[in-house]
Amino acid sequence: MLGYYCLLAFYSFNRSRIITALMVLAIGLGIGASMTMITVLHVMSGDPLPGRSARLYVPVVDPRPVSNTKPDDTALDATRTWVDAMYLLHAARADRQAAMAAGTLPVQPAQTSLHPFFESGHYVTADFFPMFGAPFRAGSGWNAQDDQSHARVVVLNADLNRKLFGNAPSIGRSVRLKNTDFRVVGVLDDWQPQPTFYAQIDNAAFGSTDQFFIPLQTAQELNLHISGRMWCWGNGGDARTSDHCAWLQFWVELDSPAKAHAYLDFLAGYWRDQHAHGRFPHPLDAKLFSLMDWLSNQHVVPGDLRLQLWLALGFLGVCMLNIVGLLLAKFLRRGGEISVRRALGARRRDVFLQLGIEAGAVGLAGGALGLGLAELGLWSVRHRPDGYAHLAQMDLSMLLGTFLLATVAGVCAGLIPAWRACNVAPALQLKTQ
Repeated sequence: MLGYYCLLAFYSFNRSRIITALMVLAIGLGIGASMTMITVLHVMSGDPLPGRSARLYVPVVDPRPVSNTKPDDTALDATRTWVDAMYLLHAARADRQAAMAAGTLPVQPAQTSLHPFFESGHYVTADFFPMFGAPFRAGSGWNAQDDQSHARVVVLNADLNRKLFGNAPSIGRSVRLKNTDFRVVGVLDDWQPQPTFYAQIDNAAFGSTDQFFIPLQTAQELNLHISGRMWCWGNGGDARTSDHCAWLQFWVELDSPAKAHAYLDFLAGYWRDQHAHGRFPHPLDAKLFSLMDWLSNQHVVPGDLRLQLWLALGFLGVCMLNIVGLLLAKFLRRGGEISVRRALGARRRDVFLQLGIEAGAVGLAGGALGLGLAELGLWSVRHRPDGYAHLAQMDLSMLLGTFLLATVAGVCAGLIPAWRACNVAPALQLKTQ
């Protein structure tokens, strides 16, 4: 019976080609606009470390004076002072912990054919690589002893490694960053989590890829350039080591809710201790954010994109209203045909199912058109200068979602017209035939 209803839908489309084309175009435009924005939000709000994110947390303590605090200032929540970060690091109350900061340095290639160039990277502590599950193509990271000894070692990402050494092995070789030679101990396998969650969120959350990693204490000793913002208040003194300047990010790994609760208690105790010594003037408000909660707190997805999504869905709603009108006119015009079927024994639910399948077929055809329009929309997004633009790719879930949304939209638009048509009194229609 289902195949028969599909055949009837095909004959109906063939009889009213213009109305059918208008309905397919309307739903295709609405689906194309909606799926473009849904796909962009899908890739921007995805998990940057699937399988690991539930174990990663950001501890938040606020050392600022009350007068320096703004209710909506979430960017500073991402940073720690050197004093606080080093205390949390050496307290080692988590399974793993790492402090980090972004930097941009000039790279001086050994090859005379290459001119010096700048690359972005991070200064990190030893637990950074195992904590975030960074995949290594060769070698490994450094250890805690290297941190303490301010070792001149570096981990390269694959892209920078290819620029400097091509396909040749690079472990043990030297890379000159700024005016210092660093020994390569590891090469990452094109590691580029999106967004770059461990960096300052207001400092290129999407699109940026770190090409080198250096021990934080080494970068501090060499006074290497720090990217991103540094917040200072009062008499900062030596800004980097002052307890009045925040510029470091700090992450911990905790493999169970019980450990997370215990770490939060530890943070609260640290807050009380610092408050007793004249720091942390705010009321106790220690926090521990999971990775995904942290991205939400830092508003990684811009508000204007969410607004564009609602506008696209509103446009889809307008398209559906137009389809309701077109289907209503089309179904009621076939009142005689429907009445003959009813007189020959067809039940209302049979007629309703037939017309519903016809509306769903319109949705499927509109989905195919919408898919093409969505791909065109994503192509235009990828040519924008925004950091997230290159992520605008439709995956399998979005592909299936396009046809699902189109079919649901078509069926929903056909509910009222189908109900009206199958409730027409057959006797009145047959009398006029």
